[in-house]
Amino acid sequence: MSTSVSPVEPAVPVTATFTVSMVPGDTVLEGTGRFDLEKTWHGGIEGTSRGVMLTAGDPEAGSAGYVALEVFEGAVGGHAGTLTLQQSGTMEGEDVGLTYRIVPGGGSGALAGLRGEITIEGIAEDGTHHAALTPA
Repeated sequence: MSTSVSPVEPAVPVTATFTVSMVPGDTVLEGTGRFDLEKTWHGGIEGTSRGVMLTAGDPEAGSAGYVALEVFEGAVGGHAGTLTLQQSGTMEGEDVGLTYRIVPGGGSGALAGLRGEITIEGIAEDGTHHAALTPA
């Protein structure tokens, strides 16, 4: 009897929105910041995620970077399970970079094996993020 799980692969990007709340945490290293984050997702991605973000630099001056790991619990395209997500972002003046990916091997349930990248398509004035998950 096989216990392997077939990866969930949406045929097209799955779109969703999320809101995020961040609470400052204890400083880990001098010159860095730490935040606990929680997101609520709606649309093609439904559920919540919780994680930790580490920051460095001076965003007020226009130069900074961050890394974050979060664990999502819910459904993607109607398939339920968990995913681990990894983010990395930098800003230097007008040059902004962001990588937001599903961690390989970080899924469970019907989401085990799902691979892909999340693109932030925009942020509304009220802080709602518009996102799309594109399968790898």
